[in-house]
Amino acid sequence: MKEPPPLPIGIQSFADLRRGGYLYVDKTHHALALAGRPKGVYFLSRPRRFGKSLFLDTLHQLFRCRRGLFTGLHIEDKWDWDTPHPVLRISFGGGAMGSERLLAGKFEEQLRNAGRELEVECEYGFDDPRCLADLIRRACERHQRQVVVLVDEYDKPILDRIEDPDTALRLRDMLRDFYSVIKDADAYIRFVFLTGVSKFSRVSIFSGLNNLEDITLHPEYATICGYTHAEVRRCFAPWLAGVDEEELERWYNGYRWLGEPVYNPFDILLFFSQGKRFRPYWFETGSPGFLVKLFQGRRYFLPNLEGYRASEEFLSGFDVDNIEPVTLLWQTGYLTILNARPAFDGYEYELGFPNHEVRTALANHLLRAYTETAPERAVRHAAYGALSSGDAEGLAAAIRRLFAAIPYRNFTAMDLAGYEGYYASVLYACLASLGLAVIPEDVSNHGQADLTVRAPGHVWVMEIKVVENGPVEGNPALEQILSRGYADKYRNEPGMTVHCLGLVFGRKERNLVDWAVSRCG
Repeated sequence: MKEPPPLPIGIQSFADLRRGGYLYVDKTHHALALAGRPKGVYFLSRPRRFGKSLFLDTLHQLFRCRRGLFTGLHIEDKWDWDTPHPVLRISFGGGAMGSERLLAGKFEEQLRNAGRELEVECEYGFDDPRCLADLIRRACERHQRQVVVLVDEYDKPILDRIEDPDTALRLRDMLRDFYSVIKDADAYIRFVFLTGVSKFSRVSIFSGLNNLEDITLHPEYATICGYTHAEVRRCFAPWLAGVDEEELERWYNGYRWLGEPVYNPFDILLFFSQGKRFRPYWFETGSPGFLVKLFQGRRYFLPNLEGYRASEEFLSGFDVDNIEPVTLLWQTGYLTILNARPAFDGYEYELGFPNHEVRTALANHLLRAYTETAPERAVRHAAYGALSSGDAEGLAAAIRRLFAAIPYRNFTAMDLAGYEGYYASVLYACLASLGLAVIPEDVSNHGQADLTVRAPGHVWVMEIKVVENGPVEGNPALEQILSRGYADKYRNEPGMTVHCLGLVFGRKERNLVDWAVSRCG
């Protein structure tokens, strides 16, 4: 039996990948759709480790007409291999550029290397934005063909210092001046392609590129990076033996850009290379620390992350001095587009977690941030067991243990209205980190319950109330669920036991002071 090709873990060079005989999921139909046009200036945003650099290098080799690298691929018999173009490639992907001095040094390094490869020299200093335009012009004149400009990770210098707005703004302005000359060199340019993680607003970074076409949310290019399920089944067939494909999809599939959902390639490659164990491979390669701090600082109501609705303008970009946490969550891959519907001002998008990996891992990070402690695994295990077995008393005990571990200062510093938002946020993050389906503000025809949780064989409809101190007479939270019929829509669901659970927290006690449960179906 023929040995399968080696897996291309960490390989971003198209030439190395093809010459080394590594597995390659053919994306050259997307390269043809873009590069086959007479002229174009394109921008693509995708999260980290999604294959942006590999696709950019594919374009590089394509325009250099390295035909031997494309043998057997979709584009092989569809491209003019006799018309190579000079390629000016710039990458901000490697190294730290967290200061103006370091960024200026990066400009010099990249432009010096580009001039050497194109066999031209710049008339201006490397710190002068005109140097880039001069290299483009001279390369076009020397090679008698228009130049292809490829920029990888255009935004990394800004993201490296996103926690320091003053420095990030200065770096942004340097990059804006750098990119602004591209439009003025249009007569010498055949094709421009820029990639990044985030899209900073057009007025700040791309102010000079008003001919830029953003293909981030173009359905035709939804699968330009990442693997579709069909591609996984076809290309990774030798590794799929014994794998539960439904579980593979649940864990790693689900990133959507208005088209077919895709897997993050890093997850798939690590899953197959590390014993087919389900783990948060992609999530563990980068900490969302800055995002978590944004949510903490704004005391964000975490249940709002489920089914968040956003406009096109909201998602299309932000600036360093106006960072919207949910926009950044979407652009960095922690949220994805679940649905899109027409609205009076364009489209409205419903956001949500792409898959089990991101949902549970991010919820766990947010839980630690909002509690300033690492909840014991035993607490989460107990909560999961109680929810799955219908044990309300065990669930209440786990909730008490969860809140008992929260430092006192978390409560004294809170400004969420009535404090209910804080308890709901912590409880939501804990339940979401268990991998269970959590429906915040679950709407019925009589109102909405604070949280509904679906566990194997059980539905839990929960309402949260906060009182000055306990104990209380009756249970106002349970009374509200029952009087307003929040659980009615689940009563006839086959095979499910429905529990109505009222949770009452005391502001003085800073914990659960009363709970009551009723079988509701």
